Amino acid sequence: MTNEPTLEQIEDYNNQESKEKRKIVRMVILSILVMSAVYGFIKFQYNSVDDYIGTPSQPGLSAFKH
Repeated sequence: MTNEPTLEQIEDYNNQESKEKRKIVRMVILSILVMSAVYGFIKFQYNSVDDYIGTPSQPGLSAFKH
């Protein structure tokens, strides 16, 4: 019929994965979390957008025509 393995035949099923695979998965997850934290920190520190548009003689923009 079919040559598909059952769940019990798969080496990663029911906590049967190797220690090396567990270590790799943990390292990938940890590295993603660290990179996200670094990216967030850098984005927060260097986000220096000045939202004010205007000059002392003309303070701000008007959305309405006079």
